[in-house]
Amino acid sequence: MKKIVWIYGLIAGAISVSWGVLSESVFSNSLSLNTRMILGYATMIVAFSLIFVAVKNYRDTQGNGQITFGKALGIGLLIALIASTLYVVVWEIDFRYFVPDFGDKYQAQAIAEMKQSGVSAAEIQKQSAEMTEMMQTYKTNTAYRAMFTYAEVAPVGILMSLLAALILKKKTKTAGSAQ
Repeated sequence: MKKIVWIYGLIAGAISVSWGVLSESVFSNSLSLNTRMILGYATMIVAFSLIFVAVKNYRDTQGNGQITFGKALGIGLLIALIASTLYVVVWEIDFRYFVPDFGDKYQAQAIAEMKQSGVSAAEIQKQSAEMTEMMQTYKTNTAYRAMFTYAEVAPVGILMSLLAALILKKKTKTAGSAQ
C-alpha cells in the first residue's frame, strides 16, 4: 500500500503544483483572478482523480478485488496529504524565491478587477484595507501561509477521497447472502 500511496501522491502533487507554478510565472498578468482560480481547481480535480486510480489499483492487485470504505478512504486521504504537502512546499519555495511580491500583485489585480466591474469606491477601499492586512500576515507568517495554502488544496483531496471510497468500496458476498 505504501508504494501506491507514495507514487500516486507524488504524481497528484506534481500535477496540482504544475498549474500553480505555471499560472504565477506565465499567466499572472493575462488571466483574471477568477479564471486562474477555476483553472487551478480544475487542475486539482484532475490531480486528485488519481485517487480513484490508486484505490482501484490497490483493490484489484492487493485486495483480491475487495476493499472496505475505511481502507479506500485511508488510501485516498494519504494520497491527498502527500499531494497537498508537496503543493504547500513548492508554493513556499516559489513564494520565497520567485514571487515574493505575490500579495502586492494579487491585491493590485483584485482592485483593478473590482474597478472594472463597477464596484463602488467605498467598497474598494474597504476590501483593499482588508486585503492589505491579510496580505501582511500572509507575507510575514509562514505557518499562516502554509495553513492558508493547505486550506486551498486539501479539501479537494478530501472530497475526492470520500467519493472514491464510496464508489469503489467492494466486499465479497457471503455464501448465504442473496444475489
